[in-house]
Amino acid sequence: MTPNSRTGVGRRSLATLISGALAAGGLAAAGVTTLEPGAASASSHREAPLISGTPQYDNTDLYAFVSPDKPDTTTIIANWIPFEEPAGGPNFFTFAEDAQYDLRIDKNGDAQEDLVFRYTFKTHTKNDKTFLYNTGPVESLDDPDLNITQTYDLEMIKLRHLKAESRTKIADDVPVAPSNVGKASMPDYDKLRKEAIHELAGGVTTFAGQADDPFFLDLRVFDLLYGGNLSEVGNDTLKGYNVNSIALQVPTSHITESHEQPVVGIWSTTQRKNAKGHFKQVSRLGNPLVNEVVNPLKDKDTFNASTPRDDAQFLKNVTNPELPKLIEGIYKIPAPKEPRNDLVDVFLKGVKDLNQPPHVTPSEMLRLNTSIEPTDKPKRLGVLDGDNAGFPNGRRLTDDVIDAALQVVEGELVGAKNDLGDAVDANDKKFGASFPYLANPTEGSRGPLAEGVKSGNDVRSQLGDALRPAAAEGSGNTTLIAASAGAGAGGILLIGLALAWWRRMRGRAY
Repeated sequence: MTPNSRTGVGRRSLATLISGALAAGGLAAAGVTTLEPGAASASSHREAPLISGTPQYDNTDLYAFVSPDKPDTTTIIANWIPFEEPAGGPNFFTFAEDAQYDLRIDKNGDAQEDLVFRYTFKTHTKNDKTFLYNTGPVESLDDPDLNITQTYDLEMIKLRHLKAESRTKIADDVPVAPSNVGKASMPDYDKLRKEAIHELAGGVTTFAGQADDPFFLDLRVFDLLYGGNLSEVGNDTLKGYNVNSIALQVPTSHITESHEQPVVGIWSTTQRKNAKGHFKQVSRLGNPLVNEVVNPLKDKDTFNASTPRDDAQFLKNVTNPELPKLIEGIYKIPAPKEPRNDLVDVFLKGVKDLNQPPHVTPSEMLRLNTSIEPTDKPKRLGVLDGDNAGFPNGRRLTDDVIDAALQVVEGELVGAKNDLGDAVDANDKKFGASFPYLANPTEGSRGPLAEGVKSGNDVRSQLGDALRPAAAEGSGNTTLIAASAGAGAGGILLIGLALAWWRRMRGRAY
């Protein structure tokens, strides 16, 4: 928890908005009593006991923002499968086939979804007699050497009072961007990424596939809050890991109630098919971190299976949070006075005159005022630093939600000024300037090369020399055996595999 520099103007602006909301009776006793969904926020990585054991269904983060290059559209990004090790083959990372991956939208603040975008996936295998994810260099999504592929359907469901009024399939058999196996397997991954971006009717654009995990933070917070002496900060723990992402860009007019009511609530869910063939919700995500560090263990799995309209059961977790008490016990920073009504407005209702819909039913979801135009120079602390286009007004990829949330939880809005943070202020990779904005996934071939090698071409040249028949030595096999002398059984096996690969790839551009 390190100090962070920022301007005082933004700090005063959000504090003023919150203070005004509280003074206006935004949390009158009757209002709290009628709280339905949302006293807990979303989740992050491995946030609940049950879902941590089934990563294909684990929704790690949710983002929603007005598209910076297309301000008449809104972009929603949801991620699944935490901590994807890029070299984690031969079975790389796929979406589950027995799941529904949903993006849910509340248009009027009543804590009920009015619109659902549902993604369902299918897996295709070209050759089940090999263990390989790809059997050669992959040059396109329809390359025969991409052995394991996925496609998805996208359905738009319009609801009224939680009953479906219409269901429309707006995309069918769209290809998924694959896991980035490595430079030899996928020499131009950016081309594969672009092929997975699909423009649909009505100005809608969709993407699904692997991406660099955009969340940046030092997860050593769980070692009793950064080592108990702030010695464990400043390291982006998620650097080098990937996630599976769904990104959807839609005309803003498609998802808002009206021009006069531009605030939407957004959350994502995963439903898994059970033994009886019924889909049951197993993961849910809105605001970052709440199910992870606000809900106690007894409520985490319940929250993942619940809906915003039922969030009254979690209210005490927000008004009487554990985290400030833990910080006080370790670092002697006084915990703000309870009940924490300031947190209810930020996380459950939206900030009045910023992203709070009229007649809001308090509930946990990411709230976005789509009428606030994006800025050319986003500030990582968002609204806390005077940038109303950022968190907690939606969430952009560049928003430092750890620092912003930590400062709010420690009482920034109720007079306890602080500049706390984890000293990780940006993602390790730059985000894109256009949809889907996510950075490409880290490739499995990352890491140091073999000793004495400067590039992959060095290895190929040396391998080619070793396998090429020499006039004085009789045959390539003799050369191969000589080259492997002293290497042991492991070395012979590796060279044998290399020979098989070389024979297969000979005559093809590599």
